[in-house]
Amino acid sequence: MYAGSNPNDGLEFYQTQYADPSSTAAGPAAHGSADDFYASSYGTAMPIVERSWLAAFGTGGFPNEPPLMEELGINFQHIKSKTLAVLNPLKPLDTKIYDDSDMAGPLLFILVLGTFLLLSGKSQFGYIYGVALMGTVGIWAILNLMSQEGIEVMRTASILGYCLLPVVFLGSIGLAIDLKTGQLGTFAAILPIAWSTYSSATMFVTVLSMSEQRLLVAYPVCLFYTSFALLTVF
Repeated sequence: MYAGSNPNDGLEFYQTQYADPSSTAAGPAAHGSADDFYASSYGTAMPIVERSWLAAFGTGGFPNEPPLMEELGINFQHIKSKTLAVLNPLKPLDTKIYDDSDMAGPLLFILVLGTFLLLSGKSQFGYIYGVALMGTVGIWAILNLMSQEGIEVMRTASILGYCLLPVVFLGSIGLAIDLKTGQLGTFAAILPIAWSTYSSATMFVTVLSMSEQRLLVAYPVCLFYTSFALLTVF
């Protein structure tokens, strides 16, 4: 009976017979019963799950669990293959690497370009994102009007973003020298624009089977990268 209560209230409190689940005596028995239940249900012993930061980013968690980067859609092998394809546009293109709409590389290149411009005294992040968005939507619409197969907007953004790499190199040059000095910036921007245009047009033509329309594809793409080059130089 509770201390201080009135015996005429009719309230009686009884002692429970249940053991404390947090006690050390019940701990091993409960753990063993869980192992036995898992073994009888799945035919194998209960796996030991590693809890660490390395296990979160690797394969040391649950059995057959894919890595975190794979779940996020980040494939470093594809990023490497696409970057090398941009750096060497004369090499035969493997169209399988563009079956997915990988945006990790393009977002990284845009962030690096914006950082280079910021270190050069040009805060152009808003213009970079605006030109990238409007240009991608415009080129995506043009390609779907020109081709019979069509292309997704995310694949269009992925190809345009990876081929922005030569313009990123132009932005790194701006850290060492002033590109607005005389005609230096104009001549320095010609090669990155041509490089990016050729790589991007080649990829679009190969993926969409539009070999006879290469020049028509290259024209809007060239305007797209020229806008980024103007942001980089001026």
